[in-house]
Amino acid sequence: MNPIQAGSFLTLHYRLSGPDGADIVNTFDDKPATLSLGLGQLSPAIEARLIGLPEGAHERFELAPGEAFGERNPELLQRVKLSLLRQLGDPDEAYNVGDVVQFPGPDGQGGYAGVVRELGGEALLFDFNHPLAGQPVSFEVQVIGVL
Repeated sequence: MNPIQAGSFLTLHYRLSGPDGADIVNTFDDKPATLSLGLGQLSPAIEARLIGLPEGAHERFELAPGEAFGERNPELLQRVKLSLLRQLGDPDEAYNVGDVVQFPGPDGQGGYAGVVRELGGEALLFDFNHPLAGQPVSFEVQVIGVL
């Protein structure tokens, strides 16, 4: 059996759950996931826990607050003018606290998301931190295949 190494191509089932125990991702009830280690499909802390596991392993890891998705960064709380939001998106969009808004990347490729944290007359406060930043998470994995 091949142990997992950096760069391995994997077939696995996994479950990622947040601090309240609720599933964020769970492939155990569906098709397994396929991914390559080192391409950013999983956080580096989770990938590090997979290194060395053999095919057939079924493990569960507890990751400390901030370990899996980094600490919360106060600089990622930013105000965005409503005029810019209307220019980039639907000019008639109504925003509410908790809404997730997609923004284009600075180079026009890809994008990123922010969560509305506060409404204002001229601007909205967005949180661009990963939703699990600063949170403990649980990761359960069943390794099906390693190439």
